Amino acid sequence: MAEGQSPLAQFEIKRLVELNAGGLDVSFTNSSLFMVIAVAAITLFLTWSMRGRAMVPGRMQSMAELSYEFIANMLKENVGSEGRKYFPFIFSVFMFVLFCNLIGMIPYSFTVTSHIIVTFGLAALVFVTVTLVGIFRHGFKFLSFFVPSGVPAILLVILIPIEIISYFVRPISLSVRLFANMLAGHTLMKVFGAFVIALSWWGGWLPLAFISALTGLEFLVAFLQAYVFAILSCLYLNDAIHLHH
Repeated sequence: MAEGQSPLAQFEIKRLVELNAGGLDVSFTNSSLFMVIAVAAITLFLTWSMRGRAMVPGRMQSMAELSYEFIANMLKENVGSEGRKYFPFIFSVFMFVLFCNLIGMIPYSFTVTSHIIVTFGLAALVFVTVTLVGIFRHGFKFLSFFVPSGVPAILLVILIPIEIISYFVRPISLSVRLFANMLAGHTLMKVFGAFVIALSWWGGWLPLAFISALTGLEFLVAFLQAYVFAILSCLYLNDAIHLHH
């Protein structure tokens, strides 16, 4: 298969504006561009849809209000009333992941969340934020999170290291889940797209039907992965606030 036809070619990072700061490559890439596009699209969607604030909401306003209520209810159910102050953070994370996923579904666009460095950066942001919330809220008592209650002292020697490792693995599992789903789905779509072209009109109808169904599934996965990322962030926040174990 030619290089340009490779299913992985769509994930290639390309420098659009080469920049160097102190020996570090900080070039503006296609990934950077689509992150900016995602932020601009979110801003435009929310400001445009809420500009009228009609008592009887239109289609766009209803979508914005549903997004707001969806995250607000998620926080209330998983964190409680104390999670209300963290709404802007969770809402921003959810909308960014969702829009990056959806924009990646547009032909000839770039799927930002198909890169582990991006998803790990988001997961690390959630991890650090949640950890700081726990530390500032509880001080040294936050360390009790790693000590399971009701466990014999002799077992703590084994369980405490396990709890610490499982806690620090959180950003890895959170980032890999999103990255792997987006990478696998888009790669599969590209492979079947190549089959459609290779088999032409007389044999390409079957992979074309499959890729049509897969596209619908990928839109569902785009929303589902944003939801999973947001709800896990809420659960981690709940642990930090209430020290549930």
